[in-house]
Amino acid sequence: MAKTKTATSKKTVKKINSKKTVAKKAVKKVVAKKAPQKIANNKSKIAPYKSRKNEKYMSAAMKRHFVAVLLLWKEHLIDEMQKTFDHLKTKGETYADPVDRASQEEEFAFELRTRDRERKLISKIAVSLEKIKQDDYGWCDACGDEIGIKRLEARPTATHCIDCKTLDEIKEKQLNG
Repeated sequence: MAKTKTATSKKTVKKINSKKTVAKKAVKKVVAKKAPQKIANNKSKIAPYKSRKNEKYMSAAMKRHFVAVLLLWKEHLIDEMQKTFDHLKTKGETYADPVDRASQEEEFAFELRTRDRERKLISKIAVSLEKIKQDDYGWCDACGDEIGIKRLEARPTATHCIDCKTLDEIKEKQLNG
């Protein structure tokens, strides 16, 4: 009888040990997952464009990518404008205390300035989308060279290459002192 009891307890131990190894393997698999790709900018959920070897600058695939980025960015800005409009409508209370009223007016003025900048950005996005249709997107307005994929990823509405933009900023700094 002692032999059977020992044999049974060994089987139980083996079963318990096999369950532990399975659990350990599952944990290792979870840790081995890949991290998500980096996002192009905080306004889009589209990964940066990775050009293929010997790919022509501003190929059809690149244009599709930037159209998607620009449209997603425009949609995000319009959503933010709508949220501001709704916020101004619902928070349009008048306070008896002059300090509270001044604070609220300052908050509204700040939001309206922000939305005005975004409105101008939406028009720049529309110009960029039109340039894509005309095959002029991605080329510097001043010198005609490539703007560059990395610069367009950082600022999809860019109209000047980094060299021309740097020169413009230096001239502006000299004029305005």
